[in-house]
Amino acid sequence: MTNKSSCLVSAIVSVLLVQLLFSPSSSLQPLAFDDSSVYETFLQCLESYLSPNDQISNLVFTSTNSSYTSVLQAYKRNARFNSDLKPLIIVTPTSIPHVQYAVLCTRRIGYRLRIRSGGHDFEGLSYVSDSPFFLIDMSNLRSIEVNIETNSAWVQSGAILGEVYHAIWEKSKVHGFPAGVCPTVAVGGHFSGGGYGNMMRKFGLSVDHIVDAQIVDANGDLLDRKSMGEGLFWAIRGGGGASFGIVISYKIELVEVPETVTVFQVESNPDEGLADFVYRWQFVAPTTSNDLFMRLHFSHPITTRLEVSIQALYLGKADDVVSLLSKDFPELGLKRQDCTEMSWIESVLWYASLNYRSSPKVLLDSDTNSAKRKSDFVVNPVSREGLGDILKRVAGQLQFSMAFSPHGGEMSEIPASSSPFPHRAGNLYKIEYVGNWNEAGEKAERAVMTQLRRMYSFMAPLVSKNPRRAYVNYRDLDIGKMSHGKGYRSYEEGKVYGMKYFHGNFDRLVKVKTEVDPANFFRDEQSIPTLPMKL
Repeated sequence: MTNKSSCLVSAIVSVLLVQLLFSPSSSLQPLAFDDSSVYETFLQCLESYLSPNDQISNLVFTSTNSSYTSVLQAYKRNARFNSDLKPLIIVTPTSIPHVQYAVLCTRRIGYRLRIRSGGHDFEGLSYVSDSPFFLIDMSNLRSIEVNIETNSAWVQSGAILGEVYHAIWEKSKVHGFPAGVCPTVAVGGHFSGGGYGNMMRKFGLSVDHIVDAQIVDANGDLLDRKSMGEGLFWAIRGGGGASFGIVISYKIELVEVPETVTVFQVESNPDEGLADFVYRWQFVAPTTSNDLFMRLHFSHPITTRLEVSIQALYLGKADDVVSLLSKDFPELGLKRQDCTEMSWIESVLWYASLNYRSSPKVLLDSDTNSAKRKSDFVVNPVSREGLGDILKRVAGQLQFSMAFSPHGGEMSEIPASSSPFPHRAGNLYKIEYVGNWNEAGEKAERAVMTQLRRMYSFMAPLVSKNPRRAYVNYRDLDIGKMSHGKGYRSYEEGKVYGMKYFHGNFDRLVKVKTEVDPANFFRDEQSIPTLPMKL
């Protein structure tokens, strides 16, 4: 299927289909079917491809199916989208051909297709839409094949990070992978958007260790790195895979980790000058040893006063990090008794606020709540006065917190153009604005959203500018989106948020998108746009 000649024939047929279905004179809206006829038409199309052994009742679900709700909710992590428009059809492929057939049949009918891997989507773009759509759920495609001899693994996009870490640990106690600290995030979105983690100062991001991939494109073709070409391979390592196709799997390079690592969490004394403490942190955290990651966290639990804490991972022993910080950051006052030595897999549990002495199998569990994120990058140190103002404002907000994740180290050595993720040298740290709530209803949501947006507005003079930058894996529709009336094809609208997420890499992403998906089949409110059509 990836043979060059077959791809050429497929491309020619695809172009003709694109011209027929998506020409400027035709509508991008679905064909005029009612829900039942859409379902029947889709089933007929799918059955024409499936083998007799495939049980279509186990692959396709509609609202009339008794299992529809459980399938929809199983990987719908963000509860604030529970009342939004639901998909007409959910496809749960168990093989790669199923994904290919779903793409071809969705295009034939003319509906939109949303792609969900794990459901950790802060704007729900992977499983909600403002118009009728189909959902392809990748959770059955979650295999992980670890090969310690080659220091590599093939990981399918439906696998969650906890499963990846667990699979590596089963094969080796001195190997790991630089990725996120939340074990229930799935590979599909996390890897394709960059892949932040607490080993990034030592090893960089997840995308910096991806050496191959499989993707189903808008023509239904299965491509690997060689057949997709370096342009598309570059784009899906940080540019958001769902703009270009359906990523099936990634081949990753494992990294070597020490047998013993050290973690600690230290809270600053609020009576001894919090602003001075944070001011010093922003000079030390991005410049200290690459083996050390110190995340700074501001929170205000309702029953207590403002808390400022540092949560850290050191790739080495406790005595070494205590000695290091006695020189680099004496204000922290780190003592040996503050530190805990453990294995790398135990540190994964610890950082996820799980009992590190429990079985790593707890990494396979999942969770659901209502959530919103916003993000910023800081390129110049914030003054003591500015930090003091930040702390005062956080102290007055009860329903959100902020986390500062330091860059530097390997993050400053990798060129900004090596992947679509552009926030490399020159960035001191990333700010994450965190809003989580469990109460149902608009009142609770509005309270958190208002606080987040006010804080974000207040921070504008203190963070990156022209453009103000953001992290694509913290999707935020507040910073720009495609308008439905323009058919999700507007380059100018896409540039508003695209420059914030991708900065100087945005136009390169647009070029790749236009080449591989000129009809803009894979689209959502913040997808990569195509170049304007020349009429």
